[in-house]
Amino acid sequence: MRRLWLSLLLVPVMVLAVASAAWASPAAPAARSAPAARTAPAAPARALQPGMKGSAVKALQRRLAALKYYPGSIDGNFGTNTLEAVWAFYEAQGLTPHSYVNSAMKWRLAHPRAPKVLVRHCCANRIEVSLHREILVLYRNNKVQLISHVSSGGHYYYCSPGGGCGYAVTPAGNFRTVVFMRGWVHVPLGEMFNPVFFIGTAFAIHGDTDVPLAPVSHGCVRIPMDIANFFHKLVKTPGEPVYIR
Repeated sequence: MRRLWLSLLLVPVMVLAVASAAWASPAAPAARSAPAARTAPAAPARALQPGMKGSAVKALQRRLAALKYYPGSIDGNFGTNTLEAVWAFYEAQGLTPHSYVNSAMKWRLAHPRAPKVLVRHCCANRIEVSLHREILVLYRNNKVQLISHVSSGGHYYYCSPGGGCGYAVTPAGNFRTVVFMRGWVHVPLGEMFNPVFFIGTAFAIHGDTDVPLAPVSHGCVRIPMDIANFFHKLVKTPGEPVYIR
């Protein structure tokens, strides 16, 4: 498992109007101790879920992509990328996330709500991160360009191998992107992929191989690896406003 970095340097311191026909019918130890991921009941027999293939999955992927979620390739294969887009959709709609498409999600795919805007009367281009819903929304000209599932700080107590202990908290506030570092960046607590830092070189929005249905990071904002491959190309670095609430 790749892990995030909470730097000790700070101690001094993202809709189509017409729904697809496919969805028209409702059918405190010193060592780190991260919380367990949210669990979901078993999927109904006919529910779309990971491992499935076919035209129904492709229709799901197309709908999610049209709504600015990222399901990966529109190939009819329900893989990890599609699952993470399903999670993001549940979260943005204010629904309890599941690892399959339930009746509530199917209805919402036909009648979606726009993500809740966290900051009004601000800037047309910005990144908003909801710690309550665990999603990131990227806006361009006040229009949603990307919605991603995230995992933020897990609020557990941990100690760094480099010395010092603290709580895993993602800071809320108004920030701006500072610097982008390409590839895997090695830090005291592990590695982060393609990090876009928003507080010095301590807190970043970055890719990770583990972005579960729970806040488990040391304080950074984890995004899925497939999204981290291109996220840095969509934002301005430095200077993109980052709002975390």
